[in-house]
Parts: sequence; structure tokens; C-alpha cells
Amino acid sequence: MTKYEVEKIRNVGIFGHGSDGKTSLAEVILFDTGMNTRIGSVDDGSSILDYEPEEINRKISISAAIAHYEWDKHRVALLDTPGDANFVFDAKACMHVVDGGIIVIGANSGVKVQTEAVWGEANALHLPRIIFISKIDMERARFAETLKDIRENLDGLQALPLQLPLGEEKDFRGVIDLLHNKAYIYNGDGSGKYREEGVPPEMAAEVEQQRVKVIETLVEMDDEIMEKYLEGEELSLPELYRCLKKGTLEGKFAPVVCGSSIKNIGVQPLLDLINTCLPSPSEVGPRQGKNPRTGEVETREVKEEGSPFSAYVFKTIADPFAGRLTLFRVYSGSISADSTFYNSAKDVKERVGQIFMLQGKKQEPVGFAGPGDIVAVSKLKETTTGDTFCDEKNPILFEGASPPPPVISYAVRPKARGDEEKIAASLQRLMEEDPTIGVSRDEQTKQIILSCMGQVHVDMVVEKLKRKFGVEVDLEAPKVPYKETTKKVVKGVIYRHKKQTGGRGQFAEVHFDISPLERGKGFEFENALAGMNVPRNFVPAVEKGIAEALASGVLAGYPVVDVKVRFYDGKSHEVDSSELAFKIASIMCFKKGVRDANPVLLEPIMKLEIIVPEENVGDVIGDLNGRRGKILGVEAKGNNQIVRAHIPMAEVLRYAPDLRSMTGGRGSFTMEFSYYEDVPPHIGERIIAGTQKAKEEE
Repeated sequence: MTKYEVEKIRNVGIFGHGSDGKTSLAEVILFDTGMNTRIGSVDDGSSILDYEPEEINRKISISAAIAHYEWDKHRVALLDTPGDANFVFDAKACMHVVDGGIIVIGANSGVKVQTEAVWGEANALHLPRIIFISKIDMERARFAETLKDIRENLDGLQALPLQLPLGEEKDFRGVIDLLHNKAYIYNGDGSGKYREEGVPPEMAAEVEQQRVKVIETLVEMDDEIMEKYLEGEELSLPELYRCLKKGTLEGKFAPVVCGSSIKNIGVQPLLDLINTCLPSPSEVGPRQGKNPRTGEVETREVKEEGSPFSAYVFKTIADPFAGRLTLFRVYSGSISADSTFYNSAKDVKERVGQIFMLQGKKQEPVGFAGPGDIVAVSKLKETTTGDTFCDEKNPILFEGASPPPPVISYAVRPKARGDEEKIAASLQRLMEEDPTIGVSRDEQTKQIILSCMGQVHVDMVVEKLKRKFGVEVDLEAPKVPYKETTKKVVKGVIYRHKKQTGGRGQFAEVHFDISPLERGKGFEFENALAGMNVPRNFVPAVEKGIAEALASGVLAGYPVVDVKVRFYDGKSHEVDSSELAFKIASIMCFKKGVRDANPVLLEPIMKLEIIVPEENVGDVIGDLNGRRGKILGVEAKGNNQIVRAHIPMAEVLRYAPDLRSMTGGRGSFTMEFSYYEDVPPHIGERIIAGTQKAKEEE
């Protein structure tokens, strides 16, 4: 890797909704810049950037991929990110390490859900961006309508068109550059070759009108240039581009260009615009973090010398053969191959062997990495996504994107016996690669629970388990962790355990009072023995027996909670009494008392927070009411509404696809456990019957 001046480096992410042509654009960029001898295709599986088998089979990006290219003495790191909702966190994580973005929007489809999501994230990070309206050559492509859609649905900064298309759909043959006032006519054979011509006479009036609007917007960025313009002086292209860059970096507007990746039209002007309008690392300025030891704010200047080394890990790739590959962005200082650095998040030192520059899955060794470089190292032992590398004497901790909570869960069990430990280890490796995967073990149901961002995400995890680690699993709906409790006080519950089998027998008698506790109190045991009917050394055995009985209730075998047992009397035998006898007596006495104490089922209630477009609020609330939900409130958030509700877990095990269907993919939700509540009697009867049937089948 040639050592570049920081001013000549660009780190650019490509963002947008799935199927709008992000990867296709990246592939044609690599072709036009000479990094590939042919245009890689998503459809035929020859893409450099969509190289995972799961991506090739589905023809979608599921993971961010990186490639580097050189154009007009600039070196650009290009991050191609997923647009599917299941994998959008990867795009957001990349957005934290790039200095500019290209938002790709299909001219045949307009602004879609994930376009809005990544646009909002870019607004929050104040990321300078260019809008590329793709697929102008496709059927139903409409440039003007797409531009209107952008202006109506993507707020925060103005969309500023710098080009108009020459023709649309099958007649698309080039673009008119409004600043240069020229037409670029392309061969349309995928070569990217074009010729310059004057503006077609039939478009002259429209072009002049649009050109004046663009120039009037640009001159507002510079008082001196505006004064020249108002005085009627001719403005030079460098002056206009200076205003264009200033407005882009300050977030006043996003330049809009257009083209076709399939026909390789309009891509070279985009490459020029990336160099001209998007910032270098030094133009973005110092990066702030916190000192992990003092908590004070620290700043790192973007320079190789005179600033301590610092870098942020934004992605991990797990490979069962090559080991873990760690991707990071250097913010200050430099790092060389065969050196050691400090991981401030884990408080450990890591040894670096070779440093790689990535071209898709291809790893090209480089000897060093300096400010602005995005590179990778392999086989680090402790480092995971979100960590910070730095100089141990000058520690800093950078903050990145936080993974969203998963929205869909399945219980996972191995197809082959004895693979439980292998499943756990393999899922752990995949979690290192993808922080949005959640894995837990339900202590009550004993199930391994896999939680993901959607059904496609779940399917990908299952496929990767098989391909990468040789583990095949079956999925089933997770069991709802019901519990049981009592509703009334029962006093004087007596049980005598007496067994004589020849020789020493078993004898124990216990007297309990059983009463319900407030919800959430758990279990309480009171030793209220007064006389000497029961030797005190048997009390622990009594408590142990009750604890064992709590694990399996009398209704459907679910754990019993929120109950108090008062052990106030009993009887013993000086020869036949034992800890085992008192334990058995306690179990039976507790179950006997619970049966008389009006036992009921409890179900977990979840707190649901749903963000939906205003027009979908009625449908969502109606659906929640049908699921036994209790609406807590509705409030506005930008163009959306937030609906908060409490709802039984059993009613929302598969809520994600239903919400997506109701809102056209525009709704999202978070869910967390809130409390337990009585199951309605008619539903409780059904649950108990189902549990008994399952036990009989086993």
C-alpha cells in the first residue's frame, strides 16, 4: 500500500435500501478505476464484494465488504454495506468509521424504508453525503419523481441535483452536467467510455433553469463569491466547486447525480465528485474519546507524527480456518507489522503480525497503517467489535454504534446428539462476527435461545453454523416461561411420611401454613418451631424439600413463585427420622397445601415500544388489542408515532413479520420483560391441557 498524504485519502460508505444497486455501483467503480478487469455481478455470483455463499445464493448483501481504489491521485476505501433490515446494523457500524457516504436510491422505486433509516443515522452523525439515483435505465425509472420523493421524505439537508439524465429507461444514454453545462454521451456497452457534447437544443431551456437554481444555492456558501455573482461576474468552476464542497461538508445540501451501473453510465463523474466534495480524514478533524482510567474527554489529532496511535474496531469476521479477522480504522499515529498495541476496552496487549488491506475477501499484506487507513489484522486473541486500539501510555476509548435488540427468537437444538457444546461454541464465534445475534440459555425451560433481527437473519445463522462449523440444528418456537403461584392462605397443612420396610424405617411429619406473597417477592421460608417436636438439625432438610417442590408446580409443572411457607410444628422419631424423611415430607406437604391454595398460572408480560408511521397507528393498536395488549400511550416522534404497550409474551413470539406486514416494512419495535400477571382462566386451562398432553407423548 503506497503511503498517501492524509489529504488524498477518502473513506466512503455506500448506503441505501436493499436491491437499489449499491453493490453493483461498487463493482463498476472498481472496474472503472482499474481494480478489476471485469464488472463483477451480483446476479451471476462474480461480485468481489458479495462473496459469502449465503450472499451469492440470495443475491443480497448480508455483511459489509471493503475494497480500495485509486482515482486521480486519491486513494479511496469503499465500504459496501447491506440494505436489508436484518443486517442494517452493519451499515450503521460502518457509518461510524467513514468520512462521507453515497446514498443509493433506485429511480424505479424511490425512497424506501432502509433508505430512511440510514439517512436518519447519517443526519445524527452529521455525515457529508452524495445521493446517487441509480437504475435510470430500468423500466419505470423516473428521475424527477425520485428527486421529489427524496425532498419529501429525506429531511435534514437539501437535495441539490448537479445532473439531469439524457433519456430514461431503455433510452438512457448519458447525463448533462449542470455546472459544466455539457452533455456526456456514453457508449452504453459497459465500457464506461463517453464523449462530451453540447446540451441538446430541446433541453437547453430546462438545463439553464436548473443551472441557475444550482448556482444560486451554491453562492450562498461564500459571501465573496455571492457578491461577484450578484454583480454579474462570471464564476469559475473552481469557485463553484469550492462552494459545493463547503455546503456538502457543512450539511447544507447533498449533491445529487445519477446513472446506471449495468450500462456503466455516470460513474466517472461520481468518482470525481467523491474526490472533490467528500472530506479527507484531516478535514473531518480530531476524533474525540474518553480516557478509560479517568473518564475525561480525550482528543486525537489526525496526523502520523506527534499524535499517539489510536484506532477503532468496527467489524470482525469469523473464519474457522483462518481465524478471526479484525477490521479497524486508524485515527491517529501509525502501526507497523510485527508490533504490539494496547486494547483499552479489554485492558490487554495484543500482538499484531501482518497488516492487510482488503479487496473483498482478498487480503493484500501491507507494512504499515497511518491516519485514515482502514485495514485488517488476523488472529487477535481478545479483541472484538467495538474495541479501541491505542498507545498504553496515552489510553483512549472511542464510542461506536450500539447493536439494536433482537426482535425474533427460536429455541435451538442439535440434530446430532452430543452437539450441545459445539453449538454453544459455534454460536459464540458467530456472535463475535455479528453483535446483533443474541444467544442465551433459559434456566427454566433449559432451551438454548437464538435471537436475531428477523427471519432472514435466523436462516443465515443456521446456514453459517452448518457451512463454517459443521453443526446442523433444528429450530422451534421458544417455550413461554410460565410460572405458578397461589391466591389464598391455607393454614394447618399437615403431612406425615411413614415408611417401614424392615429394619430402620422412615418417619417425618411437618405442619405448614402457606400464604401468597406480593408479585415479584419470590419465596419466603419462616422457621416458627417453638417446642422440641422436630429437632432443629432437620430444618435445613425441610427448607431444601420445599425448594425442590418449588421447581415444579401442581398445575402444569411450572416453577412456583411468590409464596411463603411457615414451618411451625411437626413430629419426629428418634430412630426412624432422617433428613431424607423430612425432605420427602416437606415436598408432599407443600404440594398438598398448594393444591388447596387456589393455584393459578402466571405469564410474562412484555413492555413493547413500537415506532410506526402515523397512518399505521390505528392498525397497530387494533392488532395489539387483539393480542390482549394494554396500550400505555402514544406520542409523536418526527414523522412517526411511538406506541407503548404491555402485552403477554405468548402473543408476540412472532410479532416482527406481522408488524412488517402491517406497516410495509416501516415499523420497528423493541421489547423487554416487564412483570408477571395471572393468565386468564380459559387460556390457563388450554395451557395446562397442552402441557399434560406433551408429557403423555414424551
